[in-house]
Amino acid sequence: YRVSLQGNFFGCNQTYTAFPEYNPRKHIKLDPPLNIQSNATPSKCQIWWSVWNVPWYLADILQYELQYKEYSMSWEVALNKTLPSSLPQVEIEATELRSGIAYTARVRCKVSENENSYHSQWSEWSQTTVFQRADVPKVSEKILNIKTMQYLFIPLSFGTLLYLFWNCKLSSRYVIFRQKALPALTFPRQLLSFSHSIVCTVGILR
Repeated sequence: YRVSLQGNFFGCNQTYTAFPEYNPRKHIKLDPPLNIQSNATPSKCQIWWSVWNVPWYLADILQYELQYKEYSMSWEVALNKTLPSSLPQVEIEATELRSGIAYTARVRCKVSENENSYHSQWSEWSQTTVFQRADVPKVSEKILNIKTMQYLFIPLSFGTLLYLFWNCKLSSRYVIFRQKALPALTFPRQLLSFSHSIVCTVGILR
């Protein structure tokens, strides 16, 4: 392509050639990434996004730049990361983030500089996402929880043993009581049977 400008300059119609050889492949500007999201864990923060209106032949040769900062700071002091992969995601190690501080991040894209067939400038920055490092429980809290469990375990164990001992004692008393009560109960039965035999014998003799 050739791009020319025509106009009246100083009373004369003139044609100005702005780009004698204009190649659209060398002048690409993509739309900014969309739907940027984040998820923070104690070890890292994951950030991902999506791209829109990008031709399929450019999707695999894109280059991304991440910019993040403390939420209360200005973008002039933000940290920049040029990502080596064309995947729309990145991870930030927890060691790069301060504890208890909220961060905000954004991303932009362009065709990779290693690509010779196409060339583009950076897109506009995406919308931002806010995240904060998820801290692990403190050692003192873990020790406190362990001690609490120990203090609860001892009385609960003692109470359980006392309950089992008391039940066993009651059960043994009940068994002994039944063993002693059985002979006492059999004696009236024997006496009743003997009386019945006498009555039957007297009836026969009559």
